[in-house]
Amino acid sequence: MGLTLQNLDKTVGRQIHLKDIQLEFETGSRNIILGRTLSGKTSLLRIIAGLDHPSRGRIIMDGKDVTGVSVRKRNIAMVYQQFINYPSLTIYDNIASPLKMSGLSRNEIDGRVRAAAEMLHLEKLLGRLPAELSGGQQQRTAIARALVKDAALLLLDEPLVNLDYKLREELRVELQEIFNKRDSIVIYTTTEPTEALMFGGNIVVLDEGRVLQTGPTPQVYHHPATLKVAEVFSDPPINYLKAGIDKGVLQLGDNIRVPLNGRYSSLSPGKYVVGIRSNHLCLSRRHEKDTEFKARVELSEINGSETFTHLKYGETALVVQDEGVFPHKIGTEISVYVSPDAFFIYDEAGVLKASPGAGQRS
Repeated sequence: MGLTLQNLDKTVGRQIHLKDIQLEFETGSRNIILGRTLSGKTSLLRIIAGLDHPSRGRIIMDGKDVTGVSVRKRNIAMVYQQFINYPSLTIYDNIASPLKMSGLSRNEIDGRVRAAAEMLHLEKLLGRLPAELSGGQQQRTAIARALVKDAALLLLDEPLVNLDYKLREELRVELQEIFNKRDSIVIYTTTEPTEALMFGGNIVVLDEGRVLQTGPTPQVYHHPATLKVAEVFSDPPINYLKAGIDKGVLQLGDNIRVPLNGRYSSLSPGKYVVGIRSNHLCLSRRHEKDTEFKARVELSEINGSETFTHLKYGETALVVQDEGVFPHKIGTEISVYVSPDAFFIYDEAGVLKASPGAGQRS
């Protein structure tokens, strides 16, 4: 089965929620929709599910136009951000609820429920009520209820966003294993670039209701086609510096001069914008060819074994993500290093002209 979205629009009053969405999802594929809050991710999933109708366009599933077909008549399952379970039903009956009207035998239902429960480590909790479970266990129940249908299309709308860090990490690993065992089309939305990279598969970068770029997730990450894609697909947000190229030298900001070589050497003279991911800047020299410049510390944000150092270089704000703990004093001028192989170079219209090689740490 395949899913095709043809020229989908969604407007509410004068507000554009989705604009000219054209996408194809293959059977058995894993697909990530990455976008910030209010980018249109949930609106798109609801239209795919049949919970909402598009203002324009068509939805084709398995060669059939299902645009106006009720959600009850579509072979889909959906998991939401919230822990949506029936409070008066046991975990067993919550998971079994989609199968009760299917005409399956009691033994078939029991087998599916127990298999889904085992997959999500709920087998010892089947007799409990949702209120007796932790948030993570309740979301596992919601996921099990979606999986037990064995639907051709599985939609997950930021299903881990309300869980704590440890539970998110555990479920991310488990979900990857579950997705690998299924032939369903999986569509998973997230605001987190790290989560998108972890799940892999294919990605759709969405912003303000419009598709910016699609493709295999690692490829889009390493080659963001526009400044906006690089901004959405970087956490922390990518650093930008105005730049110019003249006589084979790239000048960044006021006084950073970098000779161009390799993949950058063919760039024409002119004005550009250079993007540098925060983990491509560092506070100690890694290689002899690294370029050094000075910047003023605005904040040192220590996060476990990493430090996010917020800097001011002239009038430009920068963030350095470096391994280790660096409690720099605010106002201190420090040295910052960057590899000349780490630049995403865009023209003045924001179109990618050159990017780091796939081997570059990015």
